[in-house]
Amino acid sequence: MTDKRIVLTTTGSEEEARKIAQALVERRLAACVNIVGPIHSVYRWKGAVENAPEHLLIIKTTSAAFPHVRDAIRELHSYELPECVMLSLEAGSEEYLKWIGDSVD
Repeated sequence: MTDKRIVLTTTGSEEEARKIAQALVERRLAACVNIVGPIHSVYRWKGAVENAPEHLLIIKTTSAAFPHVRDAIRELHSYELPECVMLSLEAGSEEYLKWIGDSVD
């Protein structure tokens, strides 16, 4: 296991996805953010089943930076309750994992 992490969040627009991605990389909270979409999400919210187009952000970061990533997503996001889940990376190429670590403060 490494200390590198993948964080996922979704946004309601490409513009918002780009804004969050740019801020995370500029603040050195993420080495890279991939924006995937549009995707279609089906979810339960306030007792109703909702359907919405969204964009998925795949954020490459470290375990130490995660609390700051989470706080930045809360700060920058328009959703009342933005998705913010962290996945552990078991392994990866040494050079890529080092690059993530070198790119994140």
